[in-house]
Amino acid sequence: MKYDTRISGWGECALEFLNEDCNFLIIFNETAPQELADISVLHTVAMLQEEPCVGDTVQICDVSYTITAIGFEALHTLKELGHCCLSFSGSTQALRPGNIELKGPVFTENHLYKGGRLQIL
Repeated sequence: MKYDTRISGWGECALEFLNEDCNFLIIFNETAPQELADISVLHTVAMLQEEPCVGDTVQICDVSYTITAIGFEALHTLKELGHCCLSFSGSTQALRPGNIELKGPVFTENHLYKGGRLQIL
């Protein structure tokens, strides 16, 4: 397991990014400043055990996705801050430097719950 943490909550604007135009989640560990916590899904602080790679599986609250691309900033911010943007585009190129692009089923706010695991396998 490369990364294993639990969802502890989310800001009041965090789920607005799951719309058709955006289709992503911003994640941060619980130490995020309030202005970032408001737009983020928060999780417990965890150590990145090994760098994620294209082809790895990301599991978000029991829903599995395949990593299709990783932005050049994403690994650094994930390691240091528990932060990246999980984009459900399935793109084979990162759409933003901090993105981890994922391919899989549509993720909705109904899938997200406190205590759910966020894992990279």
